[in-house]
Amino acid sequence: MPNQPDHLAQSVAALSRFFVGDGTLAETLTRVAELSQQAVPNADFAGITMLVEGRPRTGVFTDETSPDIDATQYETGSGPCLDAFRNQIVYRIDSTDKETRWPAFSEAAAARGVKSTLSLPLVANHEGVGALNLYSHVEAAFSEEDEHVAMQFANQAGIVLANAQAYWDAHQLSQDLNEAMKSRAVIEQAKGILMAQGRTADEAFQILVRASQRENTKLREVAGELVRRAEQRRPSTQRSDSSR
Repeated sequence: MPNQPDHLAQSVAALSRFFVGDGTLAETLTRVAELSQQAVPNADFAGITMLVEGRPRTGVFTDETSPDIDATQYETGSGPCLDAFRNQIVYRIDSTDKETRWPAFSEAAAARGVKSTLSLPLVANHEGVGALNLYSHVEAAFSEEDEHVAMQFANQAGIVLANAQAYWDAHQLSQDLNEAMKSRAVIEQAKGILMAQGRTADEAFQILVRASQRENTKLREVAGELVRRAEQRRPSTQRSDSSR
């Protein structure tokens, strides 16, 4: 049997080297799922349960069987992955044929050849961020040592996922703010063109708003078109002087 502490060390080291900004959130999650299998070689495949638009979903997986199995627990609201997420403790199923705590999930898993599972909470700052789910085609595939190793990996993975979520939320916020600043700049430029024609600032803005509503077009696009037309009307010598 492979030396599990070595596998854990290698997986955690690879996880620590994975900079969340190098890939999308989905790519980060996929990498975490792949490394979890390296940490616990007895797992045939893995999946990660997370909240997607406020509802639990198998966000990423290393085998397409995973979301099919998990769909049952999401529909019934009962399953080891959900309980690991909710209660922040580990749940192990040694035999899906004999498991009675989550009958619907166990039946769905057994029907797809999964005989044992291990579900671990992903936690950061004492808050659950998801659950790591390991599946095996062999009964009692996960020992207490596997559980201990997997939990050490999950502790690191929870921090990585929280950082990835924070990074991409901040990244999106930065993009939104940058876009807003660009929009404001072109709108102010269009207002300036209209004010040069004798309108007040408020009148200029209302003209843009009415044009946006009439044409069913974003205010920024209306302003941008006005600026472009004004640029085209300017004498070529004036455009050349302003570009110097």
